[in-house]
Amino acid sequence: MISIRSFKLLFLLLTATLTACGFHPRGAYSLPLELKQIYLEGGSPALREQMQQQLRESHAQLASSRENASMVLKLFDETFKRRVLSLSERGKTNEYELLYRLEYELATLKDAVLMPRQPLEVRRDYYNDQQAILARDNEENTLRAEMSQQAVRTLLNQARFALEKSEK
Repeated sequence: MISIRSFKLLFLLLTATLTACGFHPRGAYSLPLELKQIYLEGGSPALREQMQQQLRESHAQLASSRENASMVLKLFDETFKRRVLSLSERGKTNEYELLYRLEYELATLKDAVLMPRQPLEVRRDYYNDQQAILARDNEENTLRAEMSQQAVRTLLNQARFALEKSEK
């Protein structure tokens, strides 16, 4: 039987091993100092919430005003579209495709463009089960949240890349 002291020692050793290997909680990013205070100009409430959550996990925050920020991420023309992919023999929709599209630009506080305006698209398709009416609504909402999450990760990765490129 393992004593409490041995268990504590094993736990301490395991914790030290995890931190030494560079382990980070899922979703956490190592952001440059310039992205620790980012101001989001435009964007839907869902995207803002995802951005706030992602920044919080990365020990950064969404600036409440432009003056408190070190970078400005400008979002334009954010849209969600749903398109029918296939129909059943009765004419009911079997599959949908969701398309989330926006355009973005990264700039400094003095409006010097670090990354020119460019599009970002995230696509998902899903099966529309005719028997599970409640489940299909939940599935679409879940997919939309995941698409916003992926868009935020892509935006932060692109911003990090643009900053690294501008420093060289």
